[in-house]
Amino acid sequence: MIIAIDGPAASGKGTIAKQVAAIYGLPHLDTGLIYRAVAKAVLDAGYAPDNVEKAIDAAIALDPRGFDESALKAPAITEAASVVAAIPEVRQALMNYQRAFATKPPGAVLDGRDIGTVVLPDADVKIFLTASPETRATRRNDQNVAAGLADDYEGVLADVRRRDHLDSTRAVSPLRAASDAVVVDTSAMTESEVIAHLLQLVKQRSEAVR
Repeated sequence: MIIAIDGPAASGKGTIAKQVAAIYGLPHLDTGLIYRAVAKAVLDAGYAPDNVEKAIDAAIALDPRGFDESALKAPAITEAASVVAAIPEVRQALMNYQRAFATKPPGAVLDGRDIGTVVLPDADVKIFLTASPETRATRRNDQNVAAGLADDYEGVLADVRRRDHLDSTRAVSPLRAASDAVVVDTSAMTESEVIAHLLQLVKQRSEAVR
């Protein structure tokens, strides 16, 4: 079974996808991390993230083993990841990796921006998680504070809105819900409620395709 979970920045798709994967005993891939890994590799080599040649080389040489998630989620990496993600050749190389990961039995849970629309258009279950920018900014800011970072709701909200604009207007694989995806607005839902709702959706969809 292949489950695609898409959504905008700070929608909670990574946390939710990881839990859904654990419940079903499936591998999980946070596709945002692989773009961040490419960006970090380019920066660590001393190049700007818009260096197309170096970004392509980093994408082809990607080795997800041993990812340091905390390092990959640093603000500078987040910014650079948006740049490398707009390079078509990088997206193609990483799409090949994602498809190979997902199609290996028994399947997988992948979360990202274009899983259901581009990477895995034939996924068994497609879910698009969203929430208001204010809700997503509150959640992300709370996470930052819990991690010891400064309380900066307004700054986080501005960043969420900026990333929404970039993701939805980029020429390559813009952020949008697949036509056959179930859109779930989690603005008024707790994490446990979201998990329960998604498990029900997965059950319904999996039974429908039998």
